[in-house]
Amino acid sequence: MYTLERRLQGEGWKCIAGVDEVGRGPLAGPVVAAAVVLDPVDPIEGLADSKKLSPKKRDLLFLEIGKRALFVAVAGIGAREIERRNILQASLQAMARAVGRLGCPMDYLLIDGNKKIPVGVPQSAVVSGDATCASIAAASIFAKVIRDRLMARLDVRFPHYGFARHKGYPTRDHLAAIREHGPCFLHRRTFRGVTG
Repeated sequence: MYTLERRLQGEGWKCIAGVDEVGRGPLAGPVVAAAVVLDPVDPIEGLADSKKLSPKKRDLLFLEIGKRALFVAVAGIGAREIERRNILQASLQAMARAVGRLGCPMDYLLIDGNKKIPVGVPQSAVVSGDATCASIAAASIFAKVIRDRLMARLDVRFPHYGFARHKGYPTRDHLAAIREHGPCFLHRRTFRGVTG
C-alpha cells in the first residue's frame, strides 16, 4: 500500500498527501473530502478502500489515522453548491479545499480518480487509488467516517428520511420517504430521484 509514496520519496518529494472524497452518489448531504499526510516511519496497518471495510474497522482506523498521521484536513460542500457546480466539480473543489486546510506546504498530491484538482501543487491522479495507495486509503477512510457521522446526526433533525441508515444514498426506503415528505434542504434537487 505504501509503494507509491515510497517511490515519490525516493524521487525527492518529502511532504506527500493522499486526497479522496466520499458522497458523490447520495441524493442528500454534502460531498466530503479529506487530505492525509502519513508518517513514512510509522506505517498504519490495515488501510484499504473505505467501502470494503466494516464500520467498526473504519472507526478503529479513523482513530489511528487521527493519532498517527502527520497532517489531516477535511472539507465539505453542501447540496446548494453541488447543484450550482455539478457533482464532479464540487468533488474536485472539496478536495482542493481539504488540501488548502492541511496547514503545511505540500510537495506532492496523490488524488483518487482520473482527474487532478485545481491547486498549484504537483500531483498525480490515481485510478482506484483508495485500494492501492496508503495515503489515499487513509483519506478515504477519514472522509467516510466524518460523512457517515454527520448523516447520523442529521437523522435526528430529519428522522423520517432515515439518513442514519442509508447516509443519503438512493435506497428504496429513501426514495419512498422523498415521495411521501418531499425533499428537505439537505437534498440535491438536481439529482434524479429527488424531484422526479
